[in-house]
Amino acid sequence: MAIDRDQLAAAFEERRPRLHAIATRLLGSGAEADDVLQEAWLKLDRVDPDEIESLDAWLTTVVSRLSLDVLRSARVTRNDPWAVDVWEDRPSSAPDPAAVAAGNERVAVALTTVLDLLGPAERLAFVLHDVFGQPFDEIAEAIGRSPEAARQLASRARRRLRGTDAPARATGPRGRAVVEAWLRAVQEGDLSALLGLLDEHAVLRADYGATSVRLEGADEIAASATTAAHLASHSVPVLLGGRPGVAAVLHGRVVSLLAFELDDHDRIVGLDVLADPARLAGLDLGAALDA
Repeated sequence: MAIDRDQLAAAFEERRPRLHAIATRLLGSGAEADDVLQEAWLKLDRVDPDEIESLDAWLTTVVSRLSLDVLRSARVTRNDPWAVDVWEDRPSSAPDPAAVAAGNERVAVALTTVLDLLGPAERLAFVLHDVFGQPFDEIAEAIGRSPEAARQLASRARRRLRGTDAPARATGPRGRAVVEAWLRAVQEGDLSALLGLLDEHAVLRADYGATSVRLEGADEIAASATTAAHLASHSVPVLLGGRPGVAAVLHGRVVSLLAFELDDHDRIVGLDVLADPARLAGLDLGAALDA
């Protein structure tokens, strides 16, 4: 039996509290959650409800994807992820007391604040699975990755929220090795090496100021990277908001920043590029230029 619009609206309102809770937990903002739900309703109002197999799963996926778009947009425009630090290799078996204290403090604060430590996909996988009990196959559909990749994202999120050494490993020797391997492969135009570094479903997001670019998949990203040999030859490894990254320096001026997101197997799952001259001109790079 066909569902009329009044029944569809009633079904949506019945599910609104749970959907709003998901969006609020993902975004940390009730106002942004309201906007997401409004857009989700508009999408629902434009589809044939008889073609939806499970309204609960459909709405959860739509709200998750819309929230993920908001998170990714915020990540690109936020300044903190582009704080540049020199990557100093100081072998030491003892943990940095300051890092330990910072980790303990992060664990002690409210969950909403702590979730800011996570990347958008990590945050979504963790919240949907650990907080709302969504199965990984549905989460995978929402983030455009495989169920196993969604499971790994949630697992990495748990470790980061517990203050384990996973972030430190990413910015340690192994993370540095990935960055240097990337620069070497780009300079040599080694497509095979680049594909070996990238996760199959990796995503690149670039902000050029007037325009932005999004590349999806290892093949597309690697092909684009092979055209940047000159830039790579003038790049140095740096830490960007605590993430492994590189700064491209031409004539004493930083022209682009590239931040990497690595999975548990040191494969690149995400790349964020900042090449907006206006924003780069306002960054305090400190000693990073001398690296």
